[in-house]
Amino acid sequence: MERIRLEPRGDWRERVSAHGLTWHTAPDGRPYWDESAYWSFSAAEIDRIEDATAELYDMVLSAVGRVIERGGLADFGYDAAAIGLITDSWRNFGDEPTLYGRFDLAFDGKQLKLLEFNGDTPTSLLEAAVVQWFWMEERFPHLDQFNSIHDKLIAAFGLYAEHIAPPEMHFTSASPHEEDEGTVAYMAVCANEAGIPTRFVAQEDIGWRDGFLDLDNRPIRDLFKLIPWEWWLDDPFAPQLLAEVQAQRVRIVEPPWKMAASNKRLLVTLKEMYPTSPYLLDATTDENSALGWGGYVRKPVRGREGANVEIVEAGRSVAVTRGAYDDDLFICQERANLAQAHGRHAVIGSWIVNREPAGIGIRESSGPITGNTASFVPHVIDG
Repeated sequence: MERIRLEPRGDWRERVSAHGLTWHTAPDGRPYWDESAYWSFSAAEIDRIEDATAELYDMVLSAVGRVIERGGLADFGYDAAAIGLITDSWRNFGDEPTLYGRFDLAFDGKQLKLLEFNGDTPTSLLEAAVVQWFWMEERFPHLDQFNSIHDKLIAAFGLYAEHIAPPEMHFTSASPHEEDEGTVAYMAVCANEAGIPTRFVAQEDIGWRDGFLDLDNRPIRDLFKLIPWEWWLDDPFAPQLLAEVQAQRVRIVEPPWKMAASNKRLLVTLKEMYPTSPYLLDATTDENSALGWGGYVRKPVRGREGANVEIVEAGRSVAVTRGAYDDDLFICQERANLAQAHGRHAVIGSWIVNREPAGIGIRESSGPITGNTASFVPHVIDG
């Protein structure tokens, strides 16, 4: 595993924009898509990541099942309405379509550890599935990449079409939001390639009249969303949403049980269930216990994009981020070793698509907390 510097293509902005990545540059002018370097992995290292991803997903499913069966969802911060929604969704697991998720892994070439799982609204998808693939095809056509994300997404939508046969599928995100709208547009392309007609409707344009409607008064029956379930449950239309989903008049991807899968409180359950797993870090809800680890990370259980995260070493805060989750429940997780090179810290996003490992994307930051200002760096397999 090695980070290698490289001169970017002179027209890289135009090239990545042609593949749909129009948010390639941060507002401050820094490249979000950063091809001034790439990460090179051996085939054996990729095999380790792939095996870990498959095993971790099985572990997550078992942990979600245990939490629900033992009535533990209140400890995850959910009220009675959300608990009922998640529980019903889990009981209908076989009929609940789930397409994808992303494990965030710390891997320094030696230790491979789970940081967290985003199974509800993972982003950096287009970058991982498409843009880095075409970058490799141009720069290193003789090499390979751990990346079957695009083909697996189409296959997953194909299974959806086969088993559910929707007349059309709506796709929604916050709007205007360039990254979210671009990600949703890419998912709609995959659905189209699988034979599913698609329509986009902005979250704020979804209406209600004895059922959910788009702006053309077309009923919304099948909906892919890039909006966290927790946000929707705080919406004024939450009662109608709960009723429609639980009556199975609306199918939403990802399903409600993914709330529990993505909640960082599950990291504590995972460690309790699999105490000897080489992929799991210590995790606890008791911060006093974490003080004995030497270094730990304090995380909000429903936090996103690295917000309200604090790193503590020897009882002293060494890094902290602000955000909207400071009133949330928190867990403490043992600090992991991230890959570091050229002043950058790298986190591997390992994708699961249709319940199979599908590829990786790498996000980098200048500090030890990976937040929404992190850049995306491509990778290759060489050796």
